[in-house]
Amino acid sequence: MKPWHCILGILLITSITVLIEIPSSTWLTSASLSLILGASALAYMATSCLLASRWRWVEWLFGGLDRVYEAHKWLGIWALVFASYHFVFKANLDLWNSVPIIEWPKYWTRLVRQLSYVALGLIVLLALNRNIPYRLWRWWHKLSGPLFVIVILHWLSFKSPIALNNPSGLWLTLLCGLGLLGALYKLLLYPVLAKAGEYTVSAVSAHKHSLHLELTPVQHGFAFKAGQFAFLALKEKGLREPHPFTIASAHASDGRIEFVIRALGDYTQKLRDQVKVGMLADVYAPYGQFKRQVDAPREIWVAGGVGISPFIAWLQDDASERLDNTTLVYCFNPSRAFPTAEQLQSMAEQRGVRFVGQDGGVDQLTETFKHAVAQTDPQQIQISFCGPKGLLERVRELMREQAIPEGNLHYELFEFR
Repeated sequence: MKPWHCILGILLITSITVLIEIPSSTWLTSASLSLILGASALAYMATSCLLASRWRWVEWLFGGLDRVYEAHKWLGIWALVFASYHFVFKANLDLWNSVPIIEWPKYWTRLVRQLSYVALGLIVLLALNRNIPYRLWRWWHKLSGPLFVIVILHWLSFKSPIALNNPSGLWLTLLCGLGLLGALYKLLLYPVLAKAGEYTVSAVSAHKHSLHLELTPVQHGFAFKAGQFAFLALKEKGLREPHPFTIASAHASDGRIEFVIRALGDYTQKLRDQVKVGMLADVYAPYGQFKRQVDAPREIWVAGGVGISPFIAWLQDDASERLDNTTLVYCFNPSRAFPTAEQLQSMAEQRGVRFVGQDGGVDQLTETFKHAVAQTDPQQIQISFCGPKGLLERVRELMREQAIPEGNLHYELFEFR
């Protein structure tokens, strides 16, 4: 499922169930549109809380937790847009049989209505503001569940033709119930039930802009596939917030896992400066659906900066298998490259992978695509990508130029927040 499938599907179902409850002669009025958009905003908020739960079946439905978070973000944005229209235009007509589900005094009904709009705006603005330090952003964002309750109370207390026992009421009740369960799980149960294990930091290699961590399990490790990621939370003051990082190693018999981390944000910089061997950490994993196209006649792996992490894991996975049909293109800044291009080239050569370093000089990426197309049918070339959005657009442009189908591109979204 793609994010727009979710957004349009919910809007369609909500619109149909609401229109059933009102006279057809009033369908083309601003009041009807306000009612539909208000109900849809509530449905979007409920679904957003559900997606934030990180339940496995939700990740499977969207094909990866990165896609889940993309849908989560756009649901919040459209909920605010729809709620703005609903807030301005009255969602009621005299022709409708409108009654509140819960009868409250007008003062409280009006107050909850205004608070619900403020709550939604606050949730979305906090979620999209990248200037807020991660430690503060995360705790503010935890309020999404309790604030969602205010929006539900607004729905229950204002006059509308939506009753709990009609199609629209049942639909909204179902979504709100699932949303509340998801919010409750994420707030209270996730830290206990989703933890893959406790780990000890066994090796640290810190550089100016990057960090390499090796962790070993205190008791037992967890099973994962090369290319997946985990949420890492060190049990130290200021480092307890779970943060997503790609696992930069293949599954090991002793449960050891590694992370290659670029120290760019406030959390990762603090992690680089404070982490030491012997520290304990909780790991929540595994997540992600970024997989190799093992049956492809020709593979091209494109990594941008710290996006090299899943490909390091692929290079380590099943080391007995040769990958002579694969080319790894590493796009990096020489002053920030970690591991170095020389280290990656050595790892690639051991697996038979052709290594190409793109350090801002000659456009090796373009030459790699042209070389691959000259030797292989473009329809048979599979592209795996992990890196920033700008580089992703460049890859898509090269694929169009070389007639490589868009469906042959496999990528993981680089940013969660």
